[in-house]
Amino acid sequence: LLESLITQRTRAIVPVHYAGVGCEMDNIMAIANRHGVAVIEDNAHGLFGSYRGKKLGTFGSMSTLSFHETKNISSGEGGALVINDASLVERAEIIREKGTNRSTFLRGQVDKYTWVDAGSSFLMSDLLAAVLLAQLERASQIQKRRREIWDRYHESLLSWSSQHGIRMPYVPAYCDQAYHMFYLLMPSLDTRTQFIAHLRDRQIMAVFHYVPLHSAPMSVTLGSDVNDCPVTNDVSARLVRLPFFSGMSDQELDRVIETIVTFEPAATTVGLGAHS
Repeated sequence: LLESLITQRTRAIVPVHYAGVGCEMDNIMAIANRHGVAVIEDNAHGLFGSYRGKKLGTFGSMSTLSFHETKNISSGEGGALVINDASLVERAEIIREKGTNRSTFLRGQVDKYTWVDAGSSFLMSDLLAAVLLAQLERASQIQKRRREIWDRYHESLLSWSSQHGIRMPYVPAYCDQAYHMFYLLMPSLDTRTQFIAHLRDRQIMAVFHYVPLHSAPMSVTLGSDVNDCPVTNDVSARLVRLPFFSGMSDQELDRVIETIVTFEPAATTVGLGAHS
């Protein structure tokens, strides 16, 4: 399917390592190489994850990271651009530095700096960088706790989910996931609506995530069709994310799990996303 969508106008393939589980990068890279297009990995969810022993974010020419408040390590907002192609570094520095060659000036490569291209101000403050550094120094402990939370959800909800036709996350054996989130895939949109209300009534927040990119108002304005990706539409109508953060206590986790397993879906008419 991916290869059939490549045209003369295609400039890049952007795989998203959703939930910190790697995409099929061997296949994606082979397709990209055959057609001479770049691969830019959206690795916002995938920091610390790997695919067939290779770290996510190191396959394509570039990859992006997010340090938003929901990520494994966070500075509240912001992110990083990981560049795996040395020929792209200089341009990236210029864009980051307001369109100037200030980075080369600071390295002593030129005696003055000036505006040489388009750009903006993407530099992170020293304070936010320090916040991130402190978490990187504790990355192994953070990831250990996130794995404990993920495993506990999986073990505790396996029987309940099977009884109600609810799908759990799937992680291929050749992927080391990043333990970014835990989600459930409900049998229908109606069931998801009931489930979220069940948790909300008990003061537990669960969210259903993003509107698919192809159906966002801006994408439609640019020419996409809301029916372009039927599988995406189906899954997005049924997916729900459970509470998941590094500081989650055992007591909080217990309460969420105990509340979830008391949920009994009411009978509903078959509608969007009723198949699994």
